[in-house]
Amino acid sequence: MTELIASFSYSPVLVALSVVVAVQAGYVGISLALLIPGAFANRRRLLIAGSAMTLAVGIWSMHFIGMLAITTSVAIAYAVLPTLLSFLICSLVIGVAIYLASLRSQRLLVIAAVLMGIGITTMHYVGMTAVHSVYHLTHDPAYVLASIMIAIAASGLALWLAFSADRRPPLLLCAVVFGCAVSGMHYMAMAGTALQPAVAEAANTESLMSRDMLAAIVSVVACSISAVFMLALIPTQAKDASSETASHAVPSVPDAVAADSLRSGNLPLDTTPPPLPAIRVMTDTDQTSDATSPVVPNLSTGALLLPIEKNGKRFHISADDIVSVHSNAHYTYVFNGRDDLFCPLSISDIAARLPEAMFPRIHRSYIVNLRFVVRIKKAGDSGVVELDTPIRRTVPVSRARLTAFRSELAAFKASTSSESESAS
Repeated sequence: MTELIASFSYSPVLVALSVVVAVQAGYVGISLALLIPGAFANRRRLLIAGSAMTLAVGIWSMHFIGMLAITTSVAIAYAVLPTLLSFLICSLVIGVAIYLASLRSQRLLVIAAVLMGIGITTMHYVGMTAVHSVYHLTHDPAYVLASIMIAIAASGLALWLAFSADRRPPLLLCAVVFGCAVSGMHYMAMAGTALQPAVAEAANTESLMSRDMLAAIVSVVACSISAVFMLALIPTQAKDASSETASHAVPSVPDAVAADSLRSGNLPLDTTPPPLPAIRVMTDTDQTSDATSPVVPNLSTGALLLPIEKNGKRFHISADDIVSVHSNAHYTYVFNGRDDLFCPLSISDIAARLPEAMFPRIHRSYIVNLRFVVRIKKAGDSGVVELDTPIRRTVPVSRARLTAFRSELAAFKASTSSESESAS
């Protein structure tokens, strides 16, 4: 370090403000990320974008406020292009990392953590080039490596808490740890940075706005963006239990006799999840059916077929290959382990036609296939079901159905175990 580093000093107030901004970004970003595995279609994309943008804005704002906290003998001026480029890098890299982590693969989670950590570090050092009009910078390689390690660790912590932790600590504690880690990365990198005044030092460019005012504006903007995403994307937890119980009742549907006869047959049970579906393309005869047509029985296998649509084409999917069903407003999606496929039937129609013993309706908007259920985890007053599929997904269980569903799942597991023993 040079003697110029000895004149380095920080405003304690702005340092504390930078940490607070990082903590609030971590709180909102992780809150949104926790909702991604159970979301579908447009809402899933919005949650990924909201989580990534909240984290990116918060992390970038923390670094910018951390730079504003520096007091030097020569006032620091910032070039616009590197400053904006650093924010763009941060937004893109964190967006990709959140998407990869949302696929709930351990390998992709590690890749996402490394990518996110390197992206945060790159954002920092690209942003630092914005001061080259006043200072030339040199960086100690040991501190650079330490800052990269801290950034990767902080990223891995946030992604693991959001997507893989079976038992996570309170969300506020997670946010505090994440915020302190991100802040620690910045100040570790700055500890290894030497500032050498440029030749144009005599110009001593002064900012048109005081650093305290600029830091306050950046903080307010960052917190406002987080608040907008939180209010828009995090659903209210206050639900009328009676309405959920009532909505669980399945209304009568046409072709009740056919539905009852199909319900009476038990689908084959085993403990091994079935292979992902080979979706059958609808024939010309099938194309004449509409959304109100009943589920078609596959006479060769005895399995039910549900109509679905993908890329503008209509298909049928076997009930054995359905992992879960989700109702989103006026649309219904069937999840096959990899994709969310649009189904023209309502969730009530699907519930009436699928065997209830295999496909319980655990929430007014969700049906699950018991063969894919790994575990039930407590989530406040309600619960969350984790599904064993290539793209890991969780599904909410309503408070009114939680106790009964635990019993149903236990009975199902016991039944499959006894059948496996008798078969062997």
